[in-house]
Amino acid sequence: MQLSKEILGETLVVTVLDERIDAAVALQFKEAIRQATELPSPRVVLNMINVKFVDSSGLGAIVGSMKQLDSERSFELSGLTGAVEKVFHLTRMDTIFTIHASLDEAIDA
Repeated sequence: MQLSKEILGETLVVTVLDERIDAAVALQFKEAIRQATELPSPRVVLNMINVKFVDSSGLGAIVGSMKQLDSERSFELSGLTGAVEKVFHLTRMDTIFTIHASLDEAIDA
């Protein structure tokens, strides 16, 4: 699982570089997010602009990643592509996460 991370102001941006978050990489994804979020920041934005597919295991890994954070830290999503956005809508996870259309929108929020 490939991720990149950068601090923009008070926001830690973690960008998923892979195209899929599914059962094959769900555990690796959670561990990679845990390591990436060791950097202190009050806000984490998971930039999913490269992700084209998320299955139920991947969705569970994203939820699990949010739950790994301290309650004072926000975990937001940005850049959901059409199919991925549909999964979040159909599972009503769009009511759990703050979702931004783009990384720029997330940073400006």
